[in-house]
Amino acid sequence: MRALTKNVYSVGVQDWDRRLFDELIPLPDGTSYNAYLIKGSEKTALIDAVDPAKIQDLISHLVGAGVDKLDYVISHHAEQDHSGGIVDVLMMYPDARIVTNAKCKGLLLEHLDVDEEQFIEVAEGQTLSLGDKTLQFIITPWVHWPETMCTYLKEDKILFSCDFFGSHQATSSVFVENEAKVYEAAKRYFAEIMMPFRSAIAGNLKKLEPLEIAMIAPSHGPVYPRPALIMDAYKDWISERVENKVIVAYVSMHDSTRRMVEYLVDSLMDKGVGVKQFNLTGIDLGHLAIDLVDAATVILAAPTVLVGPHPTAAHAAFVVNALKPKTKYAGIIGSYGWGSKLVETLAGMLGNLKAEILEPVMVKGQPKPEDFEKLEALAETIKAKHQELNILK
Repeated sequence: MRALTKNVYSVGVQDWDRRLFDELIPLPDGTSYNAYLIKGSEKTALIDAVDPAKIQDLISHLVGAGVDKLDYVISHHAEQDHSGGIVDVLMMYPDARIVTNAKCKGLLLEHLDVDEEQFIEVAEGQTLSLGDKTLQFIITPWVHWPETMCTYLKEDKILFSCDFFGSHQATSSVFVENEAKVYEAAKRYFAEIMMPFRSAIAGNLKKLEPLEIAMIAPSHGPVYPRPALIMDAYKDWISERVENKVIVAYVSMHDSTRRMVEYLVDSLMDKGVGVKQFNLTGIDLGHLAIDLVDAATVILAAPTVLVGPHPTAAHAAFVVNALKPKTKYAGIIGSYGWGSKLVETLAGMLGNLKAEILEPVMVKGQPKPEDFEKLEALAETIKAKHQELNILK
């Protein structure tokens, strides 16, 4: 148990060894399942639970904190890493009631073995008194599920934001210490989880504007004693601002595509265009996602396998499309042996992008002088497009 302020404690769990989330998202630094204990003069509340795999650690923390009676469990989000331990908490504290909104209540009834009588349903702006501490509930849908909400502790000016503003990190520090490191982890978290919901995030940020926030306590990662760090970052990430940066993500089988990529990257660099080159074979796609947050252009490059794109490139296209970045331009280059529908297939997988699709460059066999001329023209087009956006002089 570690204090955020008087009678407000972090009682969650660090998961140092977890390396994959949802069997999908790499966790190079592990993660945490943050839960917070608020001791009011009359009532005691637990903010969220933890992943079921770590429930015994949470129970141990509550017992160590001397919690012999728990009145409320505030459930912000029905996903298992926050709600999965609620059943065990209620077994330990049978008189406690789950406090949440109507949508979250519905999901919890579906996902957990709980009874409807165990709930207290709250709405937007409603408050709950713990005596000398008052909880105010803010409904913040689509960060990143439809039922998510936040809790604002009025007297201490703490926003408990659940996944909103989170970062996957296991750390011994309760509060942010290295802002640059946390910023990068939070950007990765935003890219992988929050980026598809940029418009919803914009509305939820406006909801928070009237609040005087001294501290943000998310469900993953350290607590922000300087809220502007993460709030300003989110405002930038959801904006339409892009950087003079081209992502070139590729896979190559017989060097033809690799030679095309290397030529294009060198040409872009010579023209003053920033480039990030990613070999998709064995890559941590989280690194690609981070750069998708603000890259102006994305190029997918692949050889043809059985008429279509190499499966690794198709996977990357699926990820890009699912994350819905604010990329302004997208392009496809590749190679084939005897026939190909690579361009049509990859372009058809990018329907969520509100991006202009640039003229593709496809090569039969190894690239020839005229093919390199087409790549040079593509690089020149990208340079001109970036100049039109006023991100390149």
